[in-house]
Amino acid sequence: MGKLKSWYQAHRPTTRRLAQLYCALLYNANLKGFAQGKIYSGNVKAVCVPGLNCYSCPGAVGACPLGALQNAVASSGTRAGTYVLGILLLFGVLLGRTVCGWLCPFGMLQELLFKIPTVKLRKNRFTRFLSYLKYVILAVFVFALPLWYAAVKGLPLPGFCKYICPAGTFEGAGGLLANPVNESYFSMLGPLFTRKFVIMVLCVLASVLCYRAFCRFLCPLGAIYGLFSRIAFCGVRVDGSRCTGCGRCVRSCQMDVRRVGDHECIQCGECMEVCRDQAISLRAGKVTLMAPSGACGGAYGSGSDIPGEKAGRKTPPSRLRIFRAAAIFVLMAALLLFNVFFPSKAPASYDNGASESSASESNASESNASESSASESSASESSAAVGSAVGEQLPDFTAELIGGGEFHLKETRGNVTIINRWATWCTPCVAEIPYFCRLKDEHPDIHILAAHSSMITEDVQAYLAEKDWNLDFTIDEDDAIMNIVAGEAVLPQTIVLNEKGEVIFNQTGSVTYELLEELLKRAQ
Repeated sequence: MGKLKSWYQAHRPTTRRLAQLYCALLYNANLKGFAQGKIYSGNVKAVCVPGLNCYSCPGAVGACPLGALQNAVASSGTRAGTYVLGILLLFGVLLGRTVCGWLCPFGMLQELLFKIPTVKLRKNRFTRFLSYLKYVILAVFVFALPLWYAAVKGLPLPGFCKYICPAGTFEGAGGLLANPVNESYFSMLGPLFTRKFVIMVLCVLASVLCYRAFCRFLCPLGAIYGLFSRIAFCGVRVDGSRCTGCGRCVRSCQMDVRRVGDHECIQCGECMEVCRDQAISLRAGKVTLMAPSGACGGAYGSGSDIPGEKAGRKTPPSRLRIFRAAAIFVLMAALLLFNVFFPSKAPASYDNGASESSASESNASESNASESSASESSASESSAAVGSAVGEQLPDFTAELIGGGEFHLKETRGNVTIINRWATWCTPCVAEIPYFCRLKDEHPDIHILAAHSSMITEDVQAYLAEKDWNLDFTIDEDDAIMNIVAGEAVLPQTIVLNEKGEVIFNQTGSVTYELLEELLKRAQ
């Protein structure tokens, strides 16, 4: 028992590690997303969390501020990104790079990787010079590329997320691909994913050899927070009356700092333990959050013996207990809300204007009554419940076609109908479009609608003008079609309806021409 206790005392997590674990779980409270292999898409997803946590992670309940910033920059010509700029300003002024040291899950992952026993690369002049690379990445990939793309092509491009971000590859792509239900996604991977996967592997290897390599050299979010280091409300503070200028704190720091609290400092507070003069503490304004015994205003000392400086106020133990209890309550509430009480996002329901009841509650007589005007033939009637699952009747919708005209689903009754969700930036999507075109050539009586994703990175009409594709194309601007067919951000998706408008196939992932022919026979 004594040995077990000694081992725990030597290996128990620090307060900072507990804070990192807490934030990682809070940011990714949608644990059922990992089990289901789906991304949470509720209203809370519009709220940005402080640290780098991919929006596409199955467990993520909030947005990444860096991704939101890129979208705001790309849309700056049409709308002001007041929310994301305001939230970044708030995080910066209140916390600065304390976010990096205490609240960032990807930072914690890098620290754990660094614990793997290998030869370590110590900081030097080269690493200090390389630490400025993240400011170049911030300027080029977060601001310049989105602005240029928006100005020249009028389209959004989240440069850093699309071309570099290893957190997105690990949390988003990795989290989805790790689930067997998303096995079909592997057919959608192309050269862009391969390049990003290589970048992720290199970042992992670099983090094993070099302390927090991504944070130090690549992370533009850390670069943004570093700009607030001098004015941030929270952070490490040095008591000038005690400091002797020995430089022990800077030498022991594994980040590329020139002084405690500068733009490279992640405010982790580990320098407090090596300071022989007990001159360093972690503060929030005048309140000392953490300090070694006897230091200024420390949680373990009064600080009243320090000349020339107003002592920080000691945080009462009762307040600390209240704070811990409140933090645990918030975490438990989040876990319950996202995994028990919040249902998965359901597809939008339509009733053809005849009723306000939901699709799941509409009965066969109501469906037939609302769609009787669509067809006089009994062959096109269906008594199936309205919905997007196999065996259900897909609700009616109207879509404006690129090049003019409209697509009315109810007018396709009596013929096989195929809906394909795609995008120009989706390599597997573009590769399979010719299969649909060939099917249309060989079976001209079928209806095929190719609905482009609401995420547009180039002029879709100009793109299609260069193609010899004989399909009806539309842009799903408000994600209306995506919601109707219970789709997600992942593409491509194919939905096949029989002559009665009933779903016989609804799947995300690539299809072959042979599969399309088989589905056509089943639908007829």
